[in-house]
Amino acid sequence: MGERAFFQPLTKEDKITVIIYRAGIVLSTLTVCVSAILALKGTFGTGLQDYPFIAAGFGISLFLLLLYFSVGLSVFFIHLYVGKFHRTLKKIYYAAFLCLVVLFIIGKGDPAAPLLAPRPLGGLLLLPLSLCLGFVTAKEAFCFRLIEGYILAVIMPACIFFYSIGGLDQKGAAAGLFLIAAMLLLFMLRKVFMPIHFDIGDKSAYQP
Repeated sequence: MGERAFFQPLTKEDKITVIIYRAGIVLSTLTVCVSAILALKGTFGTGLQDYPFIAAGFGISLFLLLLYFSVGLSVFFIHLYVGKFHRTLKKIYYAAFLCLVVLFIIGKGDPAAPLLAPRPLGGLLLLPLSLCLGFVTAKEAFCFRLIEGYILAVIMPACIFFYSIGGLDQKGAAAGLFLIAAMLLLFMLRKVFMPIHFDIGDKSAYQP
């Protein structure tokens, strides 16, 4: 993990887990990018009638579920030398999943509804998910000097927090989401084309 040297031959499992981990990064990035474009167009607030799929009430929630799924891929297939870090990351993701259940309950089956309310305090329930994705980006920043990963780890939960408490209006939140999407795209392009063995490192150094 985080090593550029080739320590040992890669097994089939090594290759598959790295591919799934990076697929999670790609899918998360694409989901956020599409969401940012729609937010900038105003389709998350007004003008939904121009987008029948979203206006039908499934689009925004589908993006949210897709983000949970993609972040989960990265969380469960990330390679970390320190086992307790991975266990902690998984626990945060489990908390994020419980928050998703709460969003379903308070949104009466539509988990996106609390995020679009006039006082979107439900957005605070997205903080654990943003921490998971932020952990992934910060880990890659630490290992491979992808500085945007550190920035993402800070601004993702910050934007969610300030939007949820009213510190950002919808236009400000849309601009923040676009900035996050742009940095995630840069992060993804710099990460996913790295040789697979970079993510594995020295397997003899892994701690349980």
